[in-house]
Amino acid sequence: MANSSKGRMPRLEDVADIAGVSHQTVSRVVNNHPNVSSATREKVEAAIAQLGYRRNTAARSLVTRRSQTIGVLASELSQYGPANTLLGVEQAARDAGYFVSIAALREVGREAISDAVNHFMDQAVDGIVVLVPHADTLLTLEELNLPVPVVAVGSAGSGAVSGAMVDQRRGARIAVEHLIAQGHRRIGHLSGPPDWTDGSERAEGWRDALRDAGLPDNLLLEGDWSAGSGYGIGRTLAAGLTATALFVGNDQMALGLLRAFAEAGVKVPDDVSVVGFDDQPEAGYFTPPLSTVRQDFEELGRRCIDAMLKEIEAGAGVSSIVVTPELVLRASTAPPA
Repeated sequence: MANSSKGRMPRLEDVADIAGVSHQTVSRVVNNHPNVSSATREKVEAAIAQLGYRRNTAARSLVTRRSQTIGVLASELSQYGPANTLLGVEQAARDAGYFVSIAALREVGREAISDAVNHFMDQAVDGIVVLVPHADTLLTLEELNLPVPVVAVGSAGSGAVSGAMVDQRRGARIAVEHLIAQGHRRIGHLSGPPDWTDGSERAEGWRDALRDAGLPDNLLLEGDWSAGSGYGIGRTLAAGLTATALFVGNDQMALGLLRAFAEAGVKVPDDVSVVGFDDQPEAGYFTPPLSTVRQDFEELGRRCIDAMLKEIEAGAGVSSIVVTPELVLRASTAPPA
C-alpha cells in the first residue's frame, strides 16, 4: 500500500490533492453519492488506487454513531435456499458499504436467537437480518423488541419487524397450475418439514391450486428436504403409483425421487410428471432435466438490505417485501398418458 508522506497512511485530503478536487467530492465518491459526474468519479478512483487509500471506518463511526456493520443470524445453511439467501444478503450489504457479521445457529429456539442477537448488540451493529426459516421466528423477534432495525427473511413481517420473502405460496401455485393446464387431475405433493415456513407455504399453494380447480388434495407426503427422503418416498410411491404428477417441495428431494422412479422403471414424464422448487444449478442436468420454480436470491438480498438501510439511514418504518418466483419448464413434465 502506498503512503502519502513520511510513512503515514494516505488520507482523504491526499486523494483530493492527487485528483484535483475537494475533499467533499472524494467523500461523495467513497460513499457512492449519486451527484458526482462519471469523469470526476474516475479521477478520484484513480487517485484512490494510486495511493492505496482506505477510509477510516473507526473515525467515521465516531462521527456518524454507526458501526457500518449488519448482523446476519442464520440457520439450516446446509440447505440450498438458506445458503443462497445468505449469499444474496451478504453481497447486497457489502455493495452498500456495510460489513457483515454472521452468526450460524446449530439449534433453533428462543434462547438461541436471543443469545445471538445480544451478541450482535454487543458489537453495536446497525441492524440485524434474520434467516431462520421457522414458523415461530417472527414471534420471537417481536418479543425481543430490539432497539435496531430487524428484517426477518422468509416472513411477511409484522408491525414491529420488517419482512422480506419470496412468495412461496405463489410459486407452488404456478407449478401446480402448470400441471393442471397439461391435463393432470391426480397431483400429489412431497413437502418439506411443516415447521419450516417455506414448507408450509408451498403446501398451502399446492392446496390452493387444487381447490380452485375442484381437484382432491389427499396425496400429501412429508420429506425433510434431503435427496435421501425423496428417494425413500419415491420407492414407496413407485410400488403403487396413483398420481399422474407430483409437485416436490425442493429440487434435492426431486433428485432422490427421480432416482427411485428410474430404478423402479417408472418413466418421467411418460408415467408421471415432476416439478421441483428452487432451480438449483444442477436442476437442468437431472435425468430428465427438472422443471422447477426459480427463486431470485440476489434480488431478495438486495431488497432486504435496501429496506434495512431505509430504516437505518432515513428512519423509515417497517416494511414487507415480496419477490415473485418464476416457473422454469424443462423435460420432466408432459400431459398425462
